[in-house]
Amino acid sequence: MEEALKQQPCSCIKVVLYGPESTGKTTLAKQLAEHFNTLWVPEYMREYLQEKWDTKRERCTIDDLMPIAVGQMKAENEAAAKTDTILFCDTNLLELKVYSEYYYNGFCPEPIAKYAKENSYALYLLTGIDVPFFFDDLRDRPDDRENLFCNFETQLNKYDHLNFQKLEGSKEERLAIAIKTVKKLIEAKRMLTKKDEQQIEEYGLSKEKVVDQINTFVDGIPFADIVTSASVGNGIEVLSEDNKQKFVDHFEEKKEHLDLVKFIPASGAATRMFKFLHNFLELYDPEKQSLNVFLKKGNYPALSRFLSSIKEFAFVSMVRKKIRENYPDYKHSTKGMRSYVFVKTMLDKEGLNFSQLPKGLIPFHKYSKYATTAFEEQLYETAFYACSIDEAYLHFTFSEKHLPFFKEEFEGIKNRVSKKTKTNFNITYSFQDKATDTIAVTPENKPFRNEKGELVFRPSGHGALIKNLNEIDADLIFIKNIDNVVTEDYVESVAFYKKVLAGKLLWLQGKIFHYLRILSEEKPNEEQMKEIKSFLWNELNIKEISYDSSTFFSLLNRPIRVCGMVRNTGAPGGGPYWVRKDGRISLQIVEMVQIDTSNPHQKAIVNEATHFNPVDIVCGVRDYKGDKFNLLNYIDPEAGLISSKSENGKPLKALERPGLWNGSMANWNTVCIEVPIETFNPVKTVNDLLNKEHRPSI
Repeated sequence: MEEALKQQPCSCIKVVLYGPESTGKTTLAKQLAEHFNTLWVPEYMREYLQEKWDTKRERCTIDDLMPIAVGQMKAENEAAAKTDTILFCDTNLLELKVYSEYYYNGFCPEPIAKYAKENSYALYLLTGIDVPFFFDDLRDRPDDRENLFCNFETQLNKYDHLNFQKLEGSKEERLAIAIKTVKKLIEAKRMLTKKDEQQIEEYGLSKEKVVDQINTFVDGIPFADIVTSASVGNGIEVLSEDNKQKFVDHFEEKKEHLDLVKFIPASGAATRMFKFLHNFLELYDPEKQSLNVFLKKGNYPALSRFLSSIKEFAFVSMVRKKIRENYPDYKHSTKGMRSYVFVKTMLDKEGLNFSQLPKGLIPFHKYSKYATTAFEEQLYETAFYACSIDEAYLHFTFSEKHLPFFKEEFEGIKNRVSKKTKTNFNITYSFQDKATDTIAVTPENKPFRNEKGELVFRPSGHGALIKNLNEIDADLIFIKNIDNVVTEDYVESVAFYKKVLAGKLLWLQGKIFHYLRILSEEKPNEEQMKEIKSFLWNELNIKEISYDSSTFFSLLNRPIRVCGMVRNTGAPGGGPYWVRKDGRISLQIVEMVQIDTSNPHQKAIVNEATHFNPVDIVCGVRDYKGDKFNLLNYIDPEAGLISSKSENGKPLKALERPGLWNGSMANWNTVCIEVPIETFNPVKTVNDLLNKEHRPSI
């Protein structure tokens, strides 16, 4: 019987109408089939259960699930064999899986679950619940439509390869959106050859998702509609010294009973850190021009500062040692040649190859007896806050090719850093999933091809790391970028504010979990309802709220993050803004590229912004029962980015997924706390290492 659930090979494009009962799926399937002059597959479950009701007055049981699944797939396979264009399916096995788990306490027969995942559809049309509910012999849950719809949507988000479009509005609006979406699907599929589809499959992607990505390029991604910037008293909280200490004490009191993990994105190469040095190697010829003349002719302040401060960098001894190996006449060269050779030895693969190393492995800090990398400083710092009973757990996201170098570095420094901190360090790591890569297109939105005529796929940015973060099950997760470190002299101050953020989160969670238990176990009274609404408004920045317990529960029962925010000291950048979307205004972290700065009003809001995002985040990812949230359910898939790039001199457009702390956390509860600028010390260029926070005892 299990084999009967498998899709048979066919040449048609399959579109499935999918959603809760009484949302217009059957009507739409008929209308779409008529519009595109093709076939549609009726819902077998309705036929089967209606006959059972008419003849026996009995409702569905677990024993009916497999016969329904077999009947549905038999009808689908028979119809698919009769058309080579497009086939509209009124429900499928994934819909049956949702109903099975909903009615039978999470149970679904294994064969149905297996083929619900394996069977392939080019597009899911998810029908919303903003239409009237019509009773009949089989429909029985009019009061739980919102929860059931959430289950349907969750299943689509669970399987990242699924391409879906929500249908909401009037019947006419739904049909128009569906027709437009299907037309775009057909057009995009025409751009792909059989060879392309084979390449996509071998790459580990689905052709449905690739087609969806092409359509995203065609449609474009709308800019964020920022209403105003967050500011003190309007989304950003400034804590008194007493409250800071209160939250630190609260964290210290709780931490030994908590699972703590520090999550550190560390996959990026250091190439951009040395950009002005690469320019120097390209533009300067030491055999034709003196260094002083070169520096005076051009405008090279960063280069001048670097060359005049060489002895201050932590890597100077390593570079000089390599120079002695490769350039025995170095000391007898001109000043220009020595400078050129020094930079070349730093960056080129014949030397130390710094430009291709991950930033975490570049020597950052020069102590009296040794130099430390950002990787080592992250370990040292972790012991001061993300540590419980002398055990620290860190998770790094590496590029797979860099893993051996990080392992070697850890073996070389673990005894030193463990001895200094009296801490045992437990390191886990993961790679950015190749299946999160996205297709590149030409400026005309056609698939970009390399010199072999093959499709080109590119990493989709740090937003892809939400899948890595989703694999971590802990009470608190601290997120910090690999290059945002300080020397040991400043660590206690940085750690203090990490504890402040963590303590604030734990305090909020205590309140949230208390309210969720009230909402789930009893009917709250009017006083409790007012208290919960006040908490949502004042503590979680949720202003527009329907006054009912189910809404309160939904808003409270989600992941939470407490984010440190730093006051702007220069040009405004990515930071906290109030954003309008789908009629709701919420507090979000927004990158500059998401904002339409050509719009005078939007640009004025940016110019008035008082704070920016230093990526100083503490996350709570478990619910009030102790179960981990599925973070993939809280992404705003429309918050990605389209950027212009090039490959081998040819322009292309790249698609990035919603950023890890932007769209990937768009539907979390977000709290912003002001922290001092001293906690933010990233190394964007090599000269940042000359700042006092990166120079021990300065």
